[in-house]
Amino acid sequence: MNAPTVSSALDEEIARAELYGLLARLWYAAPDAQLLEAFSVAATQAPVEGALLEEPWRQLVGAARERSEDELRAEYDALFGGMGKPEIYLFGSHYMSGFLNDKPLAKLRGDLARLGLARDETIGETEDHVACLFEVMRYLIAGEDVSVANLTQQQAFFSSHIQPWLGDMCEAVAVHPRAGFYAVLARFTQGFALVEAQAFDLLN
Repeated sequence: MNAPTVSSALDEEIARAELYGLLARLWYAAPDAQLLEAFSVAATQAPVEGALLEEPWRQLVGAARERSEDELRAEYDALFGGMGKPEIYLFGSHYMSGFLNDKPLAKLRGDLARLGLARDETIGETEDHVACLFEVMRYLIAGEDVSVANLTQQQAFFSSHIQPWLGDMCEAVAVHPRAGFYAVLARFTQGFALVEAQAFDLLN
């Protein structure tokens, strides 16, 4: 009787890690042709009927299927790229302190060092970019070092470096007049973060 429970729990953790990885990819850059192909065959029904993320996921898949690679790249660049100040920042420090490269980033770097994680120098973004933070969460779920990759570390990292500001960022994207696909992604991200926060609360 125990084996299905263990298997189910493992499957759930794998799914969490994969979802963090997908969100990291989508917030780091517009989806390319390969990712759009994956969306074209993605299942839209949640394993449990009526699950909280079922409808936001269905909308996300639909939004990806409705747009071309060029359209999505143009939307990403219009919202988050360009020369000078972007329309919307994707960095935690901006939302937590009002400034880029500020104290929240310094605290994050200290916590990453304690986790034994170092910045990938090939990535131009600072560590408080939402995509980088989601990648850390993916590692804390799926990593092999259980002294680091465990629920305690996940909860601590999420509550310190993601939960305080992610909702503000997602809301800024969701209501922006030039956001289409990314407005849908923002709502899905909000829903996923709510599920994560509620799950972590149960640990206390």
